Amino acid sequence: MLNRRILRIKAFKVLYSSILSGNKSLSEAEVQLDQACEATRDLYVYMLGIVSPLTKIARDRIESAKSKFNPTEEERNPNMKFADNALARLLDEDSDFRKVFNKKKFSWAQYDLLLKKIMTSVSSKDYYAEYMASGTSSLEEDCKLFTRIFEEEFVDSEELEQILEEKSMYWNNDLPYALTWCCKTFKSLAKGEGWSLLPLYQSEILKGEGVESDKYFVRKLLQASFAGYETYSAMVADAVSGWEKERLFSTDVILIAMGLAETVTFPTIPVKVTINEYVEISKYFGTPKSRSFVNGLLDRLVQNLVNEGKVNKEGKGLL
Repeated sequence: MLNRRILRIKAFKVLYSSILSGNKSLSEAEVQLDQACEATRDLYVYMLGIVSPLTKIARDRIESAKSKFNPTEEERNPNMKFADNALARLLDEDSDFRKVFNKKKFSWAQYDLLLKKIMTSVSSKDYYAEYMASGTSSLEEDCKLFTRIFEEEFVDSEELEQILEEKSMYWNNDLPYALTWCCKTFKSLAKGEGWSLLPLYQSEILKGEGVESDKYFVRKLLQASFAGYETYSAMVADAVSGWEKERLFSTDVILIAMGLAETVTFPTIPVKVTINEYVEISKYFGTPKSRSFVNGLLDRLVQNLVNEGKVNKEGKGLL
């Protein structure tokens, strides 16, 4: 499930937290890293679990309208397509999914106001009206609808983000990635494939000859960054001019130090890939100037290490 980009981010957050708190225990950082990785998959499971509660909101509204003193013809004979959608029924009846969801003690019950707000928003959208008016009903249609809901109702929801941050400190910034995997799951369910808990690391999905372990990668990256941080951060300090030294307590230094650690530690990862990865990460966790700062300085320091013979890559074209 977790690709190398998000694994680098996980390691970065753990290293940043350790440095900021003054905690130099590698063993504690490794435990925190494992928890952070597992938390992303937990968020994926938690968000899949919103399908049934949203469906229940629609069903409850229909029943409430029917019981009015003088319901309209539409209220007496409602369109039950969404309320009876096959996706919610499938997940409700999937023993494997329910077992995982319940084992984590997950629930959306306390967020009834959010669910009602989301359902009201969904009901007002053109894509929902088209779905309800199609005249047909299928699991594929239901999965496509929930894909739209997940993409359009959740990604920029500040209220949802706040709830998730309160539930787990590890869920901060993970929602878009978890939602992407939820939508991939809807696509596979629409094809008739069963649900199963995703392997935690993407290398476990892509099993085969030549596939390197992502678990080993992220653990080794954290260890190397931890062990070499003082050396690499000193290299940064020595390389910058006076005005740039204001940045030395920013996230930029940690990203550059991690980039140097990765360059030295992993002989099969091309230098350009490493630099590009940390430049991309700096866009989200740095300042507007971080991209150019990380790109320029990391490139320069990597070249210094290459010239000193401290970077050994296996294969042509990796330097």
